[in-house]
Amino acid sequence: MKTTFFALSLFAAACSSAAFAQSEDLGEPLGEGGTVETTGVEASGEQAEEGGLTFTVTDESDWADIGVAIPAFATDRDQPTPANASGTEALGREVARVITANLRNNGLFKPVGPDSLPQPSFGQITAPSWGSWSGRGAEMLVHGYVRARDDNRLVVGCYLYDVALQDELVREGWVVPPADWRRAAHKCSDLIYARLTGENPFFDSRIAYIAETGPKDKRVKRLAVMDSDGANHRFLTLGSATALTPRYSPDYSKIMYLSYVDGNPRIYVYDIGSGQQQLVTENSNPTLAPRWSPDGRHILFSMAVAGNTDIYRVPVTGGQVTRLTDTPGIDIGGSYSPDGSRIVFESDRSGSQQCYVMNADGSNQRRITFFGGRCATPEWSPRGDQIAFTRIAGDFNVSVMSPNGRNLRVLTNGWQDEAPTWAPNGRIIQFFRTERNTGRSGLWQVDLTGRNERRLPTPVDASDPAWGPIRP
Repeated sequence: MKTTFFALSLFAAACSSAAFAQSEDLGEPLGEGGTVETTGVEASGEQAEEGGLTFTVTDESDWADIGVAIPAFATDRDQPTPANASGTEALGREVARVITANLRNNGLFKPVGPDSLPQPSFGQITAPSWGSWSGRGAEMLVHGYVRARDDNRLVVGCYLYDVALQDELVREGWVVPPADWRRAAHKCSDLIYARLTGENPFFDSRIAYIAETGPKDKRVKRLAVMDSDGANHRFLTLGSATALTPRYSPDYSKIMYLSYVDGNPRIYVYDIGSGQQQLVTENSNPTLAPRWSPDGRHILFSMAVAGNTDIYRVPVTGGQVTRLTDTPGIDIGGSYSPDGSRIVFESDRSGSQQCYVMNADGSNQRRITFFGGRCATPEWSPRGDQIAFTRIAGDFNVSVMSPNGRNLRVLTNGWQDEAPTWAPNGRIIQFFRTERNTGRSGLWQVDLTGRNERRLPTPVDASDPAWGPIRP
């Protein structure tokens, strides 16, 4: 039996910190703060949801020509708020900065933020000074406000205008606890993104990953989460037991991860709201790569039994385990298609590490990669039209292909870029990159053009990211 590189590295990572294992490894519960409530916002004249400009994008360069002006959000009266000691006026500027960064970092727009623009008055939010903005060359204009309510919550209003047509395209507002003001900024970003591109948004989402500290022979691996832009970082586990391969449930309510406790692998499901965790399965056999089914009812995982590694399925509540592969070699991973009908996985059954597709019940297993090099860590796009994977051809690079294995495109050119995970809308891919000289690892994002890469800030080394769905 041929042993693949990824299988060896994953098993080594899983076992390296077994000596630190304890029966409980949760830190403080994540919690979710208060709810984010959608509210109506003031409008000048009739809302122009149907009469506004609609973009039909046929090429990536079309998006890059959209210039968006995002001045500071106004306030009706400057009031102190727990979210910002300087008050709602200062917070309005911070909201606009977050929106500007969101739109700039995805590479589709050319936003100009509040630090380079005049600040509109509260009255101009619903009655823009069109001449001022057209004179600055803005095609689109984002206006908004932040207002403190008597119950200590904040109202954040967001408006998108077409400057040439002098028309309101869309508007929405949210009532949030002060601590969730960034969520309102992300929701405004999502509103703009969806209106201008006609696609599903992704900014109001979170990323789970494995935070790594300590020397290589005693690596501490903790489960951590953060917003899609790297803000609001939290560690969820203490590091006394090794945490690996986190994944959000399809409804965002839970995070599944693999933990080596008392030397044995266990699959846990962590409830985001309560901070409680549930044991799904435990055994003494090496276990890898748990993944959710699209309906959230089952979990796929790989397990080595008697020298052979296969893919299994188990109900999320635990119980009877079903074996899906039974071929000599190492079968790892397993990512469902969005409709739940098929599974893509990696296997070395042909003599080298390649990607395969099978039906959800394990039938009709067939190889799809024949392009040279090796194929590892495949993950199906939320759209269903592409599969992201790690291509190993000397270096490790993030690549995409069609579900039939054709139309290969290599998106990154790092030394060791691996473990891709999709944004909720299927346009951005997150992965982790290991530096050749230092061995340090960090989280990166790249869009489907391969031209827009950026690193996300994390307080320690980071690996194995998992992008969650849009938050409810």
